[in-house]
Amino acid sequence: MKLFKLISLLLDYPDDDELAGLQRAVDDAGRAIDLIGAIDNEGIFSKDEHAAIAEFVDGLLALDSTEAKSRYVQTFDMVPEHSLHLTHHIFGEEKTRGPALIDLSEYLKSYGFKHDEAELPDFLPLILEFVSHLDESEAAVFLGDTGKVLKVLAGNLDKAGSPYAKLIHIIDNHGSLIKLAA
Repeated sequence: MKLFKLISLLLDYPDDDELAGLQRAVDDAGRAIDLIGAIDNEGIFSKDEHAAIAEFVDGLLALDSTEAKSRYVQTFDMVPEHSLHLTHHIFGEEKTRGPALIDLSEYLKSYGFKHDEAELPDFLPLILEFVSHLDESEAAVFLGDTGKVLKVLAGNLDKAGSPYAKLIHIIDNHGSLIKLAA
């Protein structure tokens, strides 16, 4: 489930060190598509998903650092409908959001998952970091619970023409697989 770790990185703020590390990994693999294939050595993601992720990586690495950061901020920080904090899409800033965040934090801790307490536990890159430690069926069940929110987020990003939308659709697809099997 290592590819969820990469998607987590791609959906997080594009830190210079992370971008440089991603560039080195792509250079070492030869091409982004080769890197994606090597990371998903379990074959959990489809070839179309590999291609979409590789296209995103190539697009991200084609930007200079300032452009990548600006695109991220304009996409996620300036538009509430694009928030990567998933409970925001359910509760907004209502008081009822707090207990949901506490429950999610406790759930993550029950798996022994430790995260930076400064980050809210509903931040999608953090959730994907958690999911990367689960087996395929556990990940699908966990992501299945986020399906409605991911569909809304992906739709909002699609309307804005954002390249991030493809990544959200891929994540949603892996939660939807469990529903199809049931």
